[in-house]
Amino acid sequence: MPKIVAQKEDWIKLGFALFSQDGIKGIVVEKMAKKLKCNKSSFYWHFKKKEEFIDALITYWIQTDTDMRIKEIESEKDKEKKLETFLRIIFRHDPFLEFSFFLKRYARGKVRIQAIIDDIDHRRIQYASQLLHEFGCAKKESKIRAEILYKYLGGYHEVNRYKPQPGNYLEIVKRDLSLLMDFAF
Repeated sequence: MPKIVAQKEDWIKLGFALFSQDGIKGIVVEKMAKKLKCNKSSFYWHFKKKEEFIDALITYWIQTDTDMRIKEIESEKDKEKKLETFLRIIFRHDPFLEFSFFLKRYARGKVRIQAIIDDIDHRRIQYASQLLHEFGCAKKESKIRAEILYKYLGGYHEVNRYKPQPGNYLEIVKRDLSLLMDFAF
């Protein structure tokens, strides 16, 4: 006998994984209910409509992919370790990396969603700029370097998305960034 109600977090975690795999077409309530071994009415117990569910996925993405990562990086007290942790985290392969790619596609024509993405991009660039400034870059220069870093990050993941990540990926990234930005990483 299926469960009557799955927990809200169960729906969000499953939805996040499915959206990361297939984008919006992966969010099919009936199929998700089957995976959670519950009735689809459980979905509507927690979410009035699919758009509300997508909003919950976006909130989850912000919390796990931005807020928690910044908190982890900030737990390092030494600036060299902080920068090392930053690079290690943002350049490692992540099974949910595709979420942001699919979200950007989904946001086309959706001004509110695009504004959220733009805000997160801005926050991430500002944070990278702050780290580079702590590392000795001038304020204006750190912002430009952070923008270059962010663009390189997107390209790096796009080029390597279907390849196994080498164990020395961090050394390769540091080499590339040092040459690209004329800055020792």
